[in-house]
Amino acid sequence: MIPKHIAIIMDGNGRWAQKRGLPRTAGHKVGAETLKKVLAHARKKGIQTITLFAFSSENWNRPKEEVDTLMNLFRSYLKNDISQLTKEGVRVSFIGDRTKFAPDLQLQMNELEQKTCHLHQFHVVLALSYGARDDIVQATTRIAQDVKSGKIDIASIDTLLFASYLSTGEIDNPDLVIRTSGEERISNFLLWEIAYAEFYFTSVYWPDFDEKELDKAIASYEGRHRRFGKVS
Repeated sequence: MIPKHIAIIMDGNGRWAQKRGLPRTAGHKVGAETLKKVLAHARKKGIQTITLFAFSSENWNRPKEEVDTLMNLFRSYLKNDISQLTKEGVRVSFIGDRTKFAPDLQLQMNELEQKTCHLHQFHVVLALSYGARDDIVQATTRIAQDVKSGKIDIASIDTLLFASYLSTGEIDNPDLVIRTSGEERISNFLLWEIAYAEFYFTSVYWPDFDEKELDKAIASYEGRHRRFGKVS
């Protein structure tokens, strides 16, 4: 069965560029083009949701030139490519601390979410300035505040309620997590949500991750038996 929700850690842009004697920023630009192809193919395959780890909360610590390039790429991508997707009936959501972005980027994010919130055929979730540990702490804080105010009873706290306080509260959990570039770690991405996800690691750098590579990841998923702790 094809996964309904795929989460992707798009890794290796900088190393892809350095291997070719190019600045790291060149890899990010090619990676943005790769993303367009992957999203189009995923939609054709019948995937319902794609969550993309585009910029972590730790990525703000990268060199200023690289961060500035990424911000300009986001700005252009949101204005052109993502806006085009919305015209095709695609829902767009954002998770992460958007307050750290420039006002014009925040405005674009808010407008895209509002414009597409009623669409359900294909959902693109962009994790920007996102960190799963921060998200879990913030969810815990909000629950504590609601207990203190009497909005919820402490006895009502369970895994379903807790999940509803996360930034992904209205999104189904990922079935498959893909990480490119040969790294085999989660890097603070959707730590709660991927508890029962299948993982697919590939040595292919993100700029080279094309439609065939996505098909390989999906084929690997389809060959597995998901038991969720039960007997098959």
